[in-house]
Amino acid sequence: MHFLLRATSTWLLLFIFAFTLSGQSSVIYCGKIIPINGVQIENGTIVIEGNKISKIEKGFSPVPAGSQLIDLRAKTVLPGLIDCHVHIEWEQSKNSYNERFLFNEADIAYRAAVYARRTLDAGFTSVRDLGGTGVNIALRNAINNGWATGPRIFTAGRALSITGGHGDNTTGARWDLFDPPGPELGIADGPDECREAVRTQIKRGADCIKVCATGGVLSLARDGRLPHYSEDELNIIVKTAKDLGIDVAAHAHGDEGMRRAVEAGVLTIEHGSYMSEATMDAMIQHGTWYVPTLTAGHAVSDSAQSAKGFFPETVRVKALGVGDQIQSTAGRAYKKGVKIVFGTDAGVYPHGKNNLEFIYMAQMGMKNHEILRAATIDAAHVLRQQDKIGSIEPGKLADLVAVDGDPMADIRAMLKVVFVMKDGVVIRK
Repeated sequence: MHFLLRATSTWLLLFIFAFTLSGQSSVIYCGKIIPINGVQIENGTIVIEGNKISKIEKGFSPVPAGSQLIDLRAKTVLPGLIDCHVHIEWEQSKNSYNERFLFNEADIAYRAAVYARRTLDAGFTSVRDLGGTGVNIALRNAINNGWATGPRIFTAGRALSITGGHGDNTTGARWDLFDPPGPELGIADGPDECREAVRTQIKRGADCIKVCATGGVLSLARDGRLPHYSEDELNIIVKTAKDLGIDVAAHAHGDEGMRRAVEAGVLTIEHGSYMSEATMDAMIQHGTWYVPTLTAGHAVSDSAQSAKGFFPETVRVKALGVGDQIQSTAGRAYKKGVKIVFGTDAGVYPHGKNNLEFIYMAQMGMKNHEILRAATIDAAHVLRQQDKIGSIEPGKLADLVAVDGDPMADIRAMLKVVFVMKDGVVIRK
């Protein structure tokens, strides 16, 4: 009994201390501020009150009594970064295809918490998770409740897939090992099942819907490019989601499935490997965003070429050239005028290396300021959170990162994140 009382008192004191810190005002001296939605400031001050930005001032303002000073005068300060395509539950390895036989949800959850922390330490204060077991929903809630440390997660829960499609994890296994998955697990065929699958994910707490409009690279199904959902199925998925206030992201490598998804009204196309000029035109017409996931493309191609036995042969054949293919397609889409937003497919490669996408986006032709927008305010628009995050402005959440160097002059500075603040709390310093 005495032990319980002492333990309760200790936790109460820790809670009060944490609450006090979260409500503390901070003054941040910055060598350079890139606010994204405003003029860059050399030698400026950002004032934080609680978890929000209070004001931005030129010069180094006096520090009020009781405020903490954070000295970043040798650094460039930007808004917290946003990755619009991650899989926080999972990380590709030689053993990935055996995990469905070995891992329980509790195992996945503990590991996902580690990946979440790595992602936040890399400067990504918000992410969009596009498919897992549903642990991603629980992890989002745990982070929001202060039970775990990680980025702000907006999640699709389970991805929607046809039977035998990219999201059907029973493909390639002995037929008698698993019950045939249905809408409850995101596997849906026909308009009625598609409607049920969307409603089920939203019921469970999904922030968005992810649909596999074509085959994929890493699944054990043999094709990666053929369309998987018909027009009527995609139309009902998008309509059902929109009726319930939710956007749809479409995984798509092949052009025909991509075109169908765009015409159905999805918000984003993920990967887009074999996108045609006609589909690019349709995306411009519909205002569809493109999330190339360049880092993942290069990662799987490298593993297929250099690591013998890393992938099953069915996957290796699909993975071989996909990195260069996505890089080329993204460059053409950019020149054409398709709206591009930052997303990496983290999990396909190791979590915490999301910043590599900045380099690949520069190599495909985007200008540095466009890349930074893609990873901040444009990504915030995709999340429908542009009034809260994505730029350094009074009233917005105090999500900030600092880097060595000037990314406007050299985008490689984004590989040197040295400071991270989320919700006014210093995560990495």
